[in-house]
Amino acid sequence: MRQSDWESIIRAATDPAARYLESLPDRPVYRPVDAEEIRGIVGGPLPEEGSPPGDVVAGLAGDLDPFIAAHASGRYFGFVNGGLHPAAYGAELLVSTWDQNAALYAAAPGVAVVEDVAAGWLLDLLDLPPDASVGFVTGGQMATFTCLAAARHHVLDEAGWDVEAYGLQGAPVVNIVVKTERHSTVPRALGYLGLGGATAIEVPSDGQSRMDPGALDKVLADLIGPTVICVESGNVNTGSFDPFSAVADAADRHRDRGNPTWVHVDGAVGLWARASADHRHLVEGLERLDSWSVDAHKLLNVTYDSGIAICRHPDAHRAAMGVQASYLAKADGDARDSADWNPEFSRRARGVALYATLRSLGRSGVDDLVARLCLLAGRFADRLEASGRAEVMNDVVFNQVLIRWLADDGDHDALTDRVISCIQADGTAYFGGTTWNGMRLMRISVSDWATDEEDVDRAVEALLSCAG
Repeated sequence: MRQSDWESIIRAATDPAARYLESLPDRPVYRPVDAEEIRGIVGGPLPEEGSPPGDVVAGLAGDLDPFIAAHASGRYFGFVNGGLHPAAYGAELLVSTWDQNAALYAAAPGVAVVEDVAAGWLLDLLDLPPDASVGFVTGGQMATFTCLAAARHHVLDEAGWDVEAYGLQGAPVVNIVVKTERHSTVPRALGYLGLGGATAIEVPSDGQSRMDPGALDKVLADLIGPTVICVESGNVNTGSFDPFSAVADAADRHRDRGNPTWVHVDGAVGLWARASADHRHLVEGLERLDSWSVDAHKLLNVTYDSGIAICRHPDAHRAAMGVQASYLAKADGDARDSADWNPEFSRRARGVALYATLRSLGRSGVDDLVARLCLLAGRFADRLEASGRAEVMNDVVFNQVLIRWLADDGDHDALTDRVISCIQADGTAYFGGTTWNGMRLMRISVSDWATDEEDVDRAVEALLSCAG
């Protein structure tokens, strides 16, 4: 076997990694930069001659360090990007070192069992059906895609059509029902699946971006045939939760009229409310639905990437995702082949970092983490509203806060955009913007386990300075 100087590689990677992690409390969270500046450092033609791997790794670490956004700093509040839990980071080092192709139990039995254990722990933590199927995927986009693929199979199979064998040409029409303020990953997944995002039937949302259950009932009353309904646990802007019990009742009535029906929950952020005693009431009734997607790299702070697709109907999930070939050594008994539960074949063992994080936190630790992040979101809302310079535009029920900066000249949209640009350039913290109900607003997503009261207060001070 050819060997490398692994020790030099490890030093070249871990020494700057340690320096980066130790710098997080004080380093700028973000630096606006032109892509050409970065390209001028790392670009150029492919070298004719190679370089020692250790030199390449050390050079990459040094070259990119100034341009790395400090997502794990405790003061990164954009895009609902979680931080970096230490147990997940350590597990990822091992996963990269082991370099297992985790698609089949036969190829990687150790990590296959760890992922299976993690799946069981997750269902228990979220109080979802213990016999539900679980697929570890890249993120919320592919989790939603996987769940909707299972939904497509299920409703068409009940209508007598094998979509995996014959596709959608000639198939019964599948009614897709969404709300007006669904996440962009839903129509994107529908496009991947040939169901068409633009053909979805919209149900109005209320003033907090929640689906109107009465309007859902009216929409369903006019539909006949296979139907897939998409709802949301944790809206990307307001953090709100759809009325799951009422949705479940409406879906049951639609089924009782002879229509195959599946309800999917986009729970990328808010599904974690089921692990918090203080927030469990927000997701009552959600367990009655058919599939759930979630991102472990959001509030749980598992390393990227860590999306999870969960289905009440394992047969539909496996029919949509499963793979067979003569050369594959498929698992027997209780062993698990992950390739049967996600759209990938070659894949890293991303469930190992989830296992490590859950084992490190335990049930009480996850409860505390979710509750604490939501309390810090409330602290942001209270401090900014008390300043008189900003208005909180949403009911702060979870980890999301929508802020409108109030301009003396009445041009609140322009001031909001100026404050966002200023704070990003300042580097104390990072916030992003959105357009909601026709207004330009600043989004605050409190998602990092490392965030504390001092981080919030420091960010508020910098924001007020930017507002002038």
